[in-house]
Amino acid sequence: MRERINNQIRASEVRAISNEGVNLGVLSIKDALAEATRLGFDLIEISPNTNPPIVKIANYGKYKYEQNKKQKKAKAGSKTTETKSVQIKIGTGDNDLAMKARKASEWLKEGHRIKVELFLSGRSKYMPDPFLKERLDRVLHLITENFKIAEDYKKGPKGPTITIEKDKGIITPINLKKE
Repeated sequence: MRERINNQIRASEVRAISNEGVNLGVLSIKDALAEATRLGFDLIEISPNTNPPIVKIANYGKYKYEQNKKQKKAKAGSKTTETKSVQIKIGTGDNDLAMKARKASEWLKEGHRIKVELFLSGRSKYMPDPFLKERLDRVLHLITENFKIAEDYKKGPKGPTITIEKDKGIITPINLKKE
């Protein structure tokens, strides 16, 4: 949203704040503009939805610079997480499962979500659900980081999947449903 400045401000009365942050009170738009020009600054509408709108008497270029600086700092502080995928098959061996669980633990430590997929092909697509869930649970029991289940077991086109993410709460044993 672009701020309105000087003559773009539509309100008849505004609550003005000086460059130093002192509240000047409710003024007519003409008085606020006169005060801003007297001080050699611009009148910037910072909160248009309040009644009356709040305006600040400041240098517009410097104000925009400060706003951009705040946005960049907030953006730098936010960390993007992506969903990583671990794919296993019915016959995946124990060592391979351990290796995939180690990689999943690393990703959890970094804060990523993990989608564990059981890839089914051929006749294995028609195996009973409890057996397939048990195969997925084998990997989950090998993961060393604390996690919580973000999305429970779902049937996908390739086979069942489960999505987990890092648990920031109390250290608890893995809460898996046994059927």
